[in-house]
Amino acid sequence: MFFKNYRTVIFICAAVVAALILLSYSLKYASGTGMVKKLVLEAAASVQIFFNIPVERTKSAWTRYIHLVGLEEDNRKLRQTVAELQAQLILYQEGRLEADRLRQLLSLQQEYQHSFLAARVIGKEQGAFSRSLWINKGSAHGLKPGMPVMVSQGVIGRITDISWHNSKVMLLIDQSSNVDALIQRTRAQGIVRGAGTRDCVMRYVSKTQDVREGDLVLTSGLSNIFPRGLLIGRVSNVGRTDFGLFLQINVVPFADFASIEEVMVVTGVPVQDLAGEKTVK
Repeated sequence: MFFKNYRTVIFICAAVVAALILLSYSLKYASGTGMVKKLVLEAAASVQIFFNIPVERTKSAWTRYIHLVGLEEDNRKLRQTVAELQAQLILYQEGRLEADRLRQLLSLQQEYQHSFLAARVIGKEQGAFSRSLWINKGSAHGLKPGMPVMVSQGVIGRITDISWHNSKVMLLIDQSSNVDALIQRTRAQGIVRGAGTRDCVMRYVSKTQDVREGDLVLTSGLSNIFPRGLLIGRVSNVGRTDFGLFLQINVVPFADFASIEEVMVVTGVPVQDLAGEKTVK
């Protein structure tokens, strides 16, 4: 049983021993290139090749392993570099988008010739009936309750509560918001009130007035809060009923309240004084 299980190993060992004996004998007694010496060298070469095969394979596998370890390290460094470049690209994109938004906000000064103060949105509140946001400027920066707040698309609301370094802005869509407004095309006047969602309604416009879908709605300037001529939105629907004295007008604000990040607070409005010169109040 032992011979059957290990006969291959026994045969190899016997061949190796025989080769060594023949090689020793040949080196001791033989000369030149005799037949015995040739047989011994041939057998020794075969045995050497047999034993060199696993050594070479092990050496090749080890070399490939070292190469793969190096590639893995290079890949790790490349992945880290790609992640860093992607992070930098995102920062650059955010900076470009912010610069575009600020450029649009600064264009308000040229369009309306009012005095503005830029502020950043730091929080938002959305209740069942209220819509408001918080900005990072307050009384320490010269802000007061009632000051209008705008974005590049138009007016978004007014300041209601204020602290030294923060202010609360009630948005146009808040159900407590009321703005004196007019239809640009016909100059029909009314009051724009928040509907609590993304829309507003314009009230107290007589049925006799010509109001159409698509008409622009602006601030009328009749109150002491919003200056005249600020963009509010566009008429989206006009309803007429058999009862009542007024039209049912829906208004969609121009501003996207969900994506506001920076705002401009109107701190001064140019008016004509008695001498005909422009001053700021």
